[in-house]
Amino acid sequence: MGGQKGIAIFCTYLGKHNELTAVSVNDNETKLAETYQMIPLFSKKRSRYLNMFYIFQIKKIVRKKNIKNVITEHPYMAWMGSYLKKNLNIRWFVHSHNIEFQRFRTLNKSWYKLLKIYEKWCYKNADAVFFKTNEDIDFAVKNSMIKKENAVLVPFGIDIKEMPLDRNEQKKKIFEKHNIPQDATLLFFNGALGYKPNTDALSFILDEINPLLLKNQSFKYRILICGQGLPASFSNLKNYADKNIIYAGFVDDIISYFKAADIFLNPVVTGGGVKTKIVEAMGYGATVISCTTGAAGIELSICGEKIKVVPDNDAQAFANAIGQLKNKSINTPASYYEYYYWSNIIKKLQPLFKL
Repeated sequence: MGGQKGIAIFCTYLGKHNELTAVSVNDNETKLAETYQMIPLFSKKRSRYLNMFYIFQIKKIVRKKNIKNVITEHPYMAWMGSYLKKNLNIRWFVHSHNIEFQRFRTLNKSWYKLLKIYEKWCYKNADAVFFKTNEDIDFAVKNSMIKKENAVLVPFGIDIKEMPLDRNEQKKKIFEKHNIPQDATLLFFNGALGYKPNTDALSFILDEINPLLLKNQSFKYRILICGQGLPASFSNLKNYADKNIIYAGFVDDIISYFKAADIFLNPVVTGGGVKTKIVEAMGYGATVISCTTGAAGIELSICGEKIKVVPDNDAQAFANAIGQLKNKSINTPASYYEYYYWSNIIKKLQPLFKL
């Protein structure tokens, strides 16, 4: 999931600039935490969010390591951060990845109103809240969830600081692996396919956008789909194999696919928050076509021509945009990397932390 990946990379770069301890679930690979110490304390059970036992263990860790700053990822364990702030004289920050109650409202969850009350309490009591987008900051301020001066922009970043030089090499590798004609345009979509917003977007690509592309018999292209959790009802996309659709499933080297892609498709219209795969796609050199909702939170002013935004649920607009971009070679601007490179993002946070 994009949010999980975002937390992992955030911790990696935070650990490069600070002495960092992360308390996490007990099935994470602690050896992958190369720049910080990971303590696998929490169980995978949902009861972990309310388990009072954990707060006393975390309190011991904070005291033993003389920790001065605590960050809680998402608002769910904010009550723990609030307790530590009041009892141990630490600074407490919340790392928000979406306005969570809004996300669950778009997913038609009946309990979003209770989450709204809790989330508002969380933001008001923290020393500062790290938001992913300016839109989320504006929403939180407008709805009296936080004071403007306590809201900090921490966008989802990328792990590279310049346009990759091996795109042609990766394109050749992926094309050979999936028997794609060398003169074809590669359209790419990936995500956790068991997540409804992504499943809906995939259906839109398969049943709305692709039929329009197939009408142009002179256009050579393939649509490559990556991701795990595809519902059984899709039958591994076997019914689309003769319609320029390639289903690769879960792949270990997703970065290679981003680098190989000419155009990344993002017709996601629900779920909330910044679509992390868009940020990565442009960072690795693909040009993005996104619906308006799917592009929410992207700093368009520094993207140049690397993203084309079309109206929600407008398949014809998507198809037209693909036709306009199919033969264009566009570099990602240097300003994009300056804004989204993780190391630059973390450096801006440093003055907030108590030493």
